Amino acid sequence: MEYIFDFSADYFLEDDAVTLRPLTENDYAFLLPFALDEPDLWKFSLVKIAGAENLQTYIAAALKAREEKKEYAFIVFDKRQQKYAGCTRFYDMQLQNQTLQLGYTWYGKAFQGTGLNKHCKFLMLNFAFDQLKTERVEFRADYANKRSIAAMQSLGCTIEGVLRSHAPLPYGGRRNTIILSILKEEWNANLKSDLREKLF
Repeated sequence: MEYIFDFSADYFLEDDAVTLRPLTENDYAFLLPFALDEPDLWKFSLVKIAGAENLQTYIAAALKAREEKKEYAFIVFDKRQQKYAGCTRFYDMQLQNQTLQLGYTWYGKAFQGTGLNKHCKFLMLNFAFDQLKTERVEFRADYANKRSIAAMQSLGCTIEGVLRSHAPLPYGGRRNTIILSILKEEWNANLKSDLREKLF
């Protein structure tokens, strides 16, 4: 069976609360306030984003990864607040193996705890499983990032294990990376309906 994902196409995922649209070079202006004013958003990130120059590098790398057919990044627009809220993406897209990772997700502080993340994740998981026919969606996080781990578990993710001393951190030290996942049969059996009920 052939699984088609056109990296050159513009995919828009949306519901009544959020729009996910492809990240572009022009989105620098929308994301710059976060990079300048909320540098601690990326405390647990493996990439440097805080600061104008780091943000430019971050966007350029995301667009290059899309050109290389490895990743597909979105900018997140909160319809309720009528403001751009952050970014997320599909990455490590192994379409031949019917697997991908969902991550590089961050939101400004004003958008955290508002339910926005659940809307984004529902749209992305639905697209991955129903449109791309993915069998497995993987999530990763710094093992010390308890807030992120709790958010993933609230989606119904299963913890698979921890990669110890997995990767160097941008500002020194190394991180332990926790791996979680959702399988297609779990999504179809109950996680899809459970998550839909949590949307508000």
